[in-house]
Amino acid sequence: TKYALIGVIAVTRGAESAMQRLLTRVGVLGVGLATVGAAINSTLYNVDGGERAVLFDRFRGVLQTVSGEGTHFLIPWVQLPIIYSIRSTPRSIPVTTGSKDLQNVNITLRILFRPNEQKLPWLYANIGQDYDEKILPSITTEVLKAVVAQFDASELITQREVVSEKVQELLMERGSSFGLILDDISITHLTFGREFTEAVEMKQVAQQEAERARFLVEKAEQVKQANIIRSEGDSIAAKMLAEAFIKAGDGLIELRRLEAAEEIATQLSQSRNVAYLPGSGQNLLLNIPTN
Repeated sequence: TKYALIGVIAVTRGAESAMQRLLTRVGVLGVGLATVGAAINSTLYNVDGGERAVLFDRFRGVLQTVSGEGTHFLIPWVQLPIIYSIRSTPRSIPVTTGSKDLQNVNITLRILFRPNEQKLPWLYANIGQDYDEKILPSITTEVLKAVVAQFDASELITQREVVSEKVQELLMERGSSFGLILDDISITHLTFGREFTEAVEMKQVAQQEAERARFLVEKAEQVKQANIIRSEGDSIAAKMLAEAFIKAGDGLIELRRLEAAEEIATQLSQSRNVAYLPGSGQNLLLNIPTN
């Protein structure tokens, strides 16, 4: 019994020792796999859709190759990937400048831009990742000042399409020299100084008053012409009556008197308040002296 117990103890200790050795090997293997996985992972980098990558080498500087979308290899601790977005990005830039007639003009320009992927190494080496902050405000201000100075304040409103075309042409040319592609450029806001705004309002009021004065003058002229024509008509009528009196003598007066008497008699006969017409004759008006 004593020997059997010693054998059982020896077997148990052997099993424990084997288990410890197994666990140690598994731990060493896990550490090795983790180390290998970390080493492999450090040699890979991903470029998502709509992005491009530029490699910076600690010994050779910025490499001139541009990596597209997908997974790529690099040398750990030696090379560093720089990710750029090549999607079109909007940006609004306000600029205050002066017109040809020395009026203050506030313009806001909306630009839709993206980097030229072929010039990404040059952009990173010379400007950096914040290229839009360094390039767009300066070239936009320069171009707007040059274009707006060619137009008066009123022409900026009436010839807005021409101004927009010139700004777009010059700004695209300036942007391409810095490796930028400008997909769209539009003027979204255009205002003037307080003095110019007040002058425009006063001009509109003056134009309205001038139109009203012109209307009154034309109305007075029309009334004058109507009075002249009416006077001429009355003069011609009087002349015709005088000629008729000369030709017809008292006959025309007698005719007018008879017509008036007939009209008065008709009105009185239709009136309810008149029941009897006094007079020595049947027709009262016929006895009225002509003199």
